[in-house]
Amino acid sequence: MIEYPVSFVGLPIGNREDITRRALVVLETVDCICCEDTRNTGMLLSHYGIRKPLLSLHEHNESRRAPEVASRALAGETFAVVTDAGMPGVSDPGYRLIQELKARGVPFTVLPGPSAVVTALVGSGLPSDAFFFGGFLPVKSGRRTAVLQKAVDASYTSIFYESPFRIVKTIQALAEIAPDTPVCVARELTKVFETYHRGSAASLLAEFTAHPPKGEMVILIGGVNAPRESDES
Repeated sequence: MIEYPVSFVGLPIGNREDITRRALVVLETVDCICCEDTRNTGMLLSHYGIRKPLLSLHEHNESRRAPEVASRALAGETFAVVTDAGMPGVSDPGYRLIQELKARGVPFTVLPGPSAVVTALVGSGLPSDAFFFGGFLPVKSGRRTAVLQKAVDASYTSIFYESPFRIVKTIQALAEIAPDTPVCVARELTKVFETYHRGSAASLLAEFTAHPPKGEMVILIGGVNAPRESDES
């Protein structure tokens, strides 16, 4: 049974079998599903035998879609909001819609689901008692270097999304800042070619220079002031 007019639903980041039973119930029950890419969501729904009207909601139309969804929800329709992978609103569309729903008093809920950030953090082997997620790294080299310097100097593990087309330059910048900094690049999480590349910035630079990696990536940086296992009493 749908308890809220709008449900933000976390979807698998790769492996379709990671979807929750609660997510499937909501997707099967709502009147309409707002999705980042109707083709991608359509394939997932088809896999589970779900047929529902789809409404595109992505970074380029979210501002004008949000009032429409809020109005229809106030009129009695129920919606599920999803993105291509992971949690809506976290480096994906959803934030603007939430602001519209809050402003107009439309109740909503969030269904937890797979997280690339938390999955990569645990799999990295880096300290996980405290961490910072910075979304996508800046494209411009100057800003990116400044962000990486802060991550190196931190007392926690820093996590970012990065493009495979920039990952070598990013690791090179890290190696120039602090070659011994512990780094992990988590690639294609939960998919067939899932791989964790762990080592120092310098060692990963050598590895990626020889064999440039492909696929979706999460980069994790262990700050020089982050606690190590040997520091624990």
